[in-house]
Amino acid sequence: MIELTVKEQKAILRVYKDFTNFYNANSLSKTIGITQVGTMKILKRLEKASVMTSKRIGKSLVYKINVSGDFAQRVVGFVLANESSDYERWKEEFKPVYKLSKTVLFYGSASRNYPNSRDIDLMIIQDKDNMKETSNVLQEIQSLLPKKIHAIQATRDDLIKNLKNHNEAMIEIVKTAIVLHGYDEYMEVLNGFAGF
Repeated sequence: MIELTVKEQKAILRVYKDFTNFYNANSLSKTIGITQVGTMKILKRLEKASVMTSKRIGKSLVYKINVSGDFAQRVVGFVLANESSDYERWKEEFKPVYKLSKTVLFYGSASRNYPNSRDIDLMIIQDKDNMKETSNVLQEIQSLLPKKIHAIQATRDDLIKNLKNHNEAMIEIVKTAIVLHGYDEYMEVLNGFAGF
């Protein structure tokens, strides 16, 4: 395993989750908040470690996650888990849903600034057979929370279909969500979109 700086982790998350865009050193530098030269060093280091791959498109050298590499998958899994470590309260709060779901994503204003949010947005990827029971579990959790839970329940096929069809709302969820549960399942879906 390589040691990753905070900025390197931000770079990996941005390139992986924002799969509809192609990032070069210039465009990525603006989103992670460091210079273009610093960003190029990060990209080159991650490419050398086989976490990312590059491709020339026109005059730009753009980067994507090496979705076929085992090491890259372990690194992405670590970075996703590390990102969610700041959300332990929510991981614990929605634990009763985990046994019924494949993946639980936490997104929206509550994930960025809970005190000023109106509701709690979740996306639950699960088998269709579990949806009714999940709704019941969410009602129980809701009775303990002061803010309304807004949960989207979808199957894995629903998620894949929406991402293939470039559903903007679904892409925005994927781009900004924190994975509370089910990293492996989530990555299995996203890997189909995150590489070249």
